[in-house]
Amino acid sequence: RGTVCGAVGVTGLLGVIACCVLPRWRVSVYTGSTNELVIFDGLWMSCVKQDTKQHCKVHDSTLDSPFDLQAAGPLTIISCVLSVISLFILFFDANFITCEQNKDARPKITLAAVGLQMAGLLVIIPVSWVAHTTVRDSYNPKLLNVLKRELGVCIYIGWAAGVLMILTGVLLCCLSRPRSSCSGGTTSYYSNRASAANNDVI
Repeated sequence: RGTVCGAVGVTGLLGVIACCVLPRWRVSVYTGSTNELVIFDGLWMSCVKQDTKQHCKVHDSTLDSPFDLQAAGPLTIISCVLSVISLFILFFDANFITCEQNKDARPKITLAAVGLQMAGLLVIIPVSWVAHTTVRDSYNPKLLNVLKRELGVCIYIGWAAGVLMILTGVLLCCLSRPRSSCSGGTTSYYSNRASAANNDVI
């Protein structure tokens, strides 16, 4: 169970990293008589694809992006950092894989679970914000068609990554609930057998 939770958490982290790196938050497609022009907007760069050629340009300043993308950048980075810290605590500090019911590991597992849930929310909030703005602008009759955008693949990746993070956190909270620990259960078992043997001898 611990390995499954860790794998789901790592998958969510990879999704957050993809959202942070890939310039696929918004997409614009312009079809001409002879060719097709596609514009991709990301957190840090914009790309223009024409036929089979693609050119990307890193933003000189965060102010070059719309306000929602400006806010999405820091939130996504915080989500990524928080996910890395939580998974590090889970795998290397909480002894989770060896014994997920160890009493000493429970507080650290709970801390990692809360961190992953917060990381999931921090990636869901910006992608939902950008998605809301994009859909609202696409149905705005006062906005020129040239300025209208469509949802990019990073929006869907962000939603999936956020859900995986929150799911991992919930599962960790369930697994870290007080029950008999690995070492405690073994010790109690042998102690009871020894007591029973002594009673038989008497």
